[in-house]
Amino acid sequence: MKGMEFTEMDIEKLIVIQSVIDGKRTGKEASNKLNLSERQIWRLVKKVKNSGVEGIKHGNRFIHQPRFITFEFKEHIKNLKLSDDYCDANFKHFQELIEEHENIKISYTSLYKILTEYGIKSKKKHKDRKTHRQRKRKTHEGDLVQADGTPFDWFKDGHMYSIHGFIDDATGKVLGAYMCEHECLLGYLEVLRQMLKNYGIPKCLYPDKFSVFFPAKGQKITIEEQLQGKEKPTTQFKRIIDVLGIDMFAASTSQAKGRIERLWNTFQDRLVTEFKLNKIKRIDEANEFLKTYIKKYNKQFAVKAKNEESNFVPVPSYIDLDLLLAIKITRKIDSSGSFTIKNKRFQILNNNIMPKSKINIYISKKIGIIAEHNNTKYKVICSDNLPSKYSSISMNEFYKEHYQELYSFALSLLTYDAKEKEPLLVTS
Repeated sequence: MKGMEFTEMDIEKLIVIQSVIDGKRTGKEASNKLNLSERQIWRLVKKVKNSGVEGIKHGNRFIHQPRFITFEFKEHIKNLKLSDDYCDANFKHFQELIEEHENIKISYTSLYKILTEYGIKSKKKHKDRKTHRQRKRKTHEGDLVQADGTPFDWFKDGHMYSIHGFIDDATGKVLGAYMCEHECLLGYLEVLRQMLKNYGIPKCLYPDKFSVFFPAKGQKITIEEQLQGKEKPTTQFKRIIDVLGIDMFAASTSQAKGRIERLWNTFQDRLVTEFKLNKIKRIDEANEFLKTYIKKYNKQFAVKAKNEESNFVPVPSYIDLDLLLAIKITRKIDSSGSFTIKNKRFQILNNNIMPKSKINIYISKKIGIIAEHNNTKYKVICSDNLPSKYSSISMNEFYKEHYQELYSFALSLLTYDAKEKEPLLVTS
C-alpha cells in the first residue's frame, strides 16, 4: 500500500535516529540535524527501539488533516449538516452523530472549519440572562435529587409534550425520564419507578412548588379547621414520598434547580435530532428510546461524586411498588357495594363487604382501578351504565367489555393537567 511506504523525510529521520542509538551522534547533534527538540529526538529513539523502523512514522499519518481534505468530502459534510436529520444538531453533537451513524471520524477543529467556510453556524447555546452563582454539588450520590418537567416541541410537529426527569445532584446522572402530553402525576410516578428500580431510595427530593408535589394555597386548611378535626390535605405524590422516607422540600426559583435546568437545555439541543435519526414520532416510542438514551447521556456527561459511597438505599422487599406508585384514596361503600370518584359511580365485584365499611381504592397505569379491604383486593366496574337487572356472571362479562373505559378513566386521573384541574388529594 502506498500509505505504508516511507517518505524521504522518514528515511532521513531513521538514519539520524539509528546513529543516536549506535552512539555515533548525541541527542543535541540529532536535534540540530533534524530541526527537532531534544525531547522529540529521545521520543523517536524510544519508538524505534520498541517498534523498529515503523516507529519512525508520524502518528497522525492516516488521519485526515484539513489541508488534505478533498472538496468532495467537504461537500458531503456540508450536505449532511443541512439535511433534515442533522440540521438541528449543534456542531459538537453533529460530530458525535456522524461518527456513530455515518462512520465518519473527524476532529472538531476540522469540522468547524469546513462548516464555517460554507457559512453554517452552530446552534447557539442556551444562556441565562443573569449569571447565577452555581451551588456546590452534594458529596454523595443519593444525597439530593432534583425533579422537574419541561414542555417542548420534541417531534417538531407543532405539539408541546412534557418530559419529566430526576437528576442526581452529586453526579449529574439522569435517574429517570418519561414523556407525557403535559406535566402530570403519571410522569413523575413513572420517573420515580425508574429511580427506585435502578438506584434505590435517595435522602432528599428537590422539586418546584408544582401542585403534583404540594397542595395549592387554596387547598390548605386553617388552624381553626384543624382544631375542629379536619385533616390537613397532602398530595398523592407526597404520600408516596413519605412512605419511602424521603425528605422533600420545594425550590423557590428555577435557578435553585440549576442542574436539571441545564439538563433540559442539553435535551432540547440533542433529543430532537436523536428522535429524527431513530424515526421516533410518538410518546410511547419516545419513552422506550429514553430508557437507552439515558445510559448514553450519563456515560458522556455524568461525573464522579466526591465521595464514592452512595447514599441510595434499596427499596424494602415488603413494598409492592405497583400498589405504592398509585393514587390511593379511601371511600365508604353503600348497601349495594358502590362508591363514587369524581361524581362517577363504581361497584365492587364479588364482595361480602359490609355497608359503610371503609375501603382503599388504588388507581395506576399498571393496575387500572382496584379496591382493597382487609388485605383482599377486588375488581371494580363503572356502574353508571350497568343494566338494572344483572347477575354475578353478567357483571363479570360487563367488566371485560368495559375495562378499557375503566382504564381510560384511571389514566385521566393520573394525567390531569394540574394547572387546569383539581388533583385528587389525600389527608394525613
